[in-house]
Amino acid sequence: MKTLIQQAIFSFIILWFSPLLIPFILTTEKEIITADIKRWSEVLGLPQQPLWMQLIVLLYKTQEFRNLYYYRLFKGNLSGRISMYLLKIIYPECPSLFLDSSCCIGAGLFIQHGFSTIIMADIGEQCWVNQQVTIGYKDKSGRPKIGNNVRITAGAKVLGNIHVGDNVTIGANAVVVKDVPSDCVVVGIPAAIIRRNGIKVEEKL
Repeated sequence: MKTLIQQAIFSFIILWFSPLLIPFILTTEKEIITADIKRWSEVLGLPQQPLWMQLIVLLYKTQEFRNLYYYRLFKGNLSGRISMYLLKIIYPECPSLFLDSSCCIGAGLFIQHGFSTIIMADIGEQCWVNQQVTIGYKDKSGRPKIGNNVRITAGAKVLGNIHVGDNVTIGANAVVVKDVPSDCVVVGIPAAIIRRNGIKVEEKL
């Protein structure tokens, strides 16, 4: 009996969220959305299912993914964008997560928690952002450019016209206002390098 109830609830959820498949069918951004689905499914350990099913589950379970999904649709063609605007009325975004529409964000961005998080930067592929992170402008000189496979952990601030290289981890509550070379771990206020290419170091940025 319990199994039947669970199956009925799951079927209702799939049915309720299925309209969100319409913009995916219409959009020109299918390839990058597919990459996002695969990354999030892998990180969250979702069971192997058809792509459309994984998309619905992610849109139901994680508002943060919904924000990213809407961002991708906004970047696509007009029909996908219009359907997205209509569906946002029924299926709202995570209100405390802001993704600036002018940004260029590579495939596979994972946002673990969207609480009080602002992303206004150009970001590479396979990056990871935690809660209470601010990535954006310090002044009128420009915004950050983030490389591939970068992890920005809880409370970190990455500000200004700087470049963060590939394979970088930015520690919790770090404040980064200078360029960060690739393959480094940086922590502190102001941030300093504590690991480079897997070796412990103590270097200022």
